[in-house]
Amino acid sequence: MRKLILAFTLMFMMAALFFAPQLKARPRQKAHLLFFTLSAGFKHESVPTAVQVITQIGEKSGLWETTESQDVSVFTPANLSHYNAIMFYTTGELPMTDAEKAAFLHFVKSGHGFVGVHSATDTFYLWEPYLELVGGYFNDHPWHQNVTVDVAAPSDSIVSFLPGSFQIYDEIYQIADFQYKTSHVLLRLDPSSVDLHKPGVHRRFYGWPLAWTRHDGKGRVFYCGLGHEDSTWHSAQFQKLMQNGIEWTMGLQK
Repeated sequence: MRKLILAFTLMFMMAALFFAPQLKARPRQKAHLLFFTLSAGFKHESVPTAVQVITQIGEKSGLWETTESQDVSVFTPANLSHYNAIMFYTTGELPMTDAEKAAFLHFVKSGHGFVGVHSATDTFYLWEPYLELVGGYFNDHPWHQNVTVDVAAPSDSIVSFLPGSFQIYDEIYQIADFQYKTSHVLLRLDPSSVDLHKPGVHRRFYGWPLAWTRHDGKGRVFYCGLGHEDSTWHSAQFQKLMQNGIEWTMGLQK
């Protein structure tokens, strides 16, 4: 009797497996990017273009959805829990409360991403933890012209698609207080492509870094100093650079 029951049980299990519908692979869940664009200082005309481009990149790649905001009240633990990375195209001393700043820092340090573009280094001069996060501060832009950019880390996945050097027309930032010991430089200005005798030029031993990555706690940070011009945002090469940087901060790239 026990053998008969066991036989019927095995037959039932085999039939269930045979007639069970095929399970479809679940589509990858999209990540979410908070693009913060509040200007407490100079307002860049290219911000709307940047938002449009970043939104389109996320849509075309199918990897993330973009939410743009200029409201500091978004920086709460509950709201930030919906995002994988925060991106700044900002200026000045943003009017965030201590609680909002703490939520922002905890978000990154706990294992999420932060992306800074162009004037993100022209932000929060009076808040030292932000310097430790972004890696440097804007210190004048003597060149607004066509320049040569050198790829400093050609094997890095963010910039490996680029040639060894390339030309671009943009506003070039100089960086003060650069956290060179804890930053991985991706792009540098080729100083031979500019006039080093112009007023406002500051020569430093680390040169003119234009893009780098950092780690803050468990979080990943990517900064790129290019992006003043609409033409830069419309460049396929720059768009690929930004996509790679965003993906890296989200942990979608090694």
